Amino acid sequence: MILTRTLQHIKAGSLSRRQLLQASAATVAAPWTLARAAGQVAGGKTITLVVSYAAGGGADLMARLIAPKLADALGQTVVVDNKPGASGQIAAGLVARAAPDGTQLLLDASSFAVNPVLFPRLPYDTDKAFTPLAVLALFPNVLVCTPGFEAKNVKDLIGMAKARPGQISYASSGNGSAQHLAGALFEDRAGVSLVHVPYRGGGPAMNDVMAGQVPLFFANVASSLGQIQSGRLRPLAVTTRRRTRALPNIPTMEEAGVPAYEVLEWNPVLAPAGMDPAVKATLVAALRKAMADPEVLGRIRALSGEAFPDGPDGLVPAFLKAQQAQWGRIVRERKITAG
Repeated sequence: MILTRTLQHIKAGSLSRRQLLQASAATVAAPWTLARAAGQVAGGKTITLVVSYAAGGGADLMARLIAPKLADALGQTVVVDNKPGASGQIAAGLVARAAPDGTQLLLDASSFAVNPVLFPRLPYDTDKAFTPLAVLALFPNVLVCTPGFEAKNVKDLIGMAKARPGQISYASSGNGSAQHLAGALFEDRAGVSLVHVPYRGGGPAMNDVMAGQVPLFFANVASSLGQIQSGRLRPLAVTTRRRTRALPNIPTMEEAGVPAYEVLEWNPVLAPAGMDPAVKATLVAALRKAMADPEVLGRIRALSGEAFPDGPDGLVPAFLKAQQAQWGRIVRERKITAG
């Protein structure tokens, strides 16, 4: 599993690796038990999944994948409403101010864990404004380079970067983005200094890497796989602790010599704070059933991801806090800003 070691470090009721795997298996094996626990929310009113990013992106893809399954599980209408802007703050602010009746849910991205330290004055209190319901899936990134880049592997890259500090560049989809933070963590763990080149989105960044304008990019596996297979990008290492099924011959960062390195992109679902426990239980059960659907699991696996495993009630909040702690340290130590 992608996140086995990540969750080993989360103190959520002393959850063991064996217990985690058993819980994950139970999620898939017993969806109908979970479904029976679900009922309607807010008298059957329409539920809105407020997505923090624009249509066509990873968060939007997950929202549109699970919305019909969530609707089936609850027996009521679920619609997707994209509210992009300010690194997810606009959507998060709308849901934070909504009534905690379950009709307004936030589907965000891994930036949720970064924003509290990246933006000192958020329009909501991240730790108090939300009721975490689920983390849907986790997706790997891959360090790719221009095909003609002289480094043939990560060891070569580290040697080059140490010999030429501050001269080798990597692209990202913007300041504070997952790609930016992946590069910052690489610098931290490998003991090198690179030059960050932010773009307005992952597409333009990847295009310039393919064109040789910038040599490196920490790409999402799903969005870069076609370019890798066509030879327009060359992969150096994946950012997970275990190899991915889409790129089985590409080493992990740890295998390539970068210790304690893991970067995942993920999608949490959150409700406003103050939700009635019964409403929360209904939504959690419905989300679990939606995520256990074979079509959903198949699509996630096709994108090189894994569904987040089921577990104790505190597992999702513990994962969010662990991600906030990791990226908070990197942002502060590397002096990363949003501008």
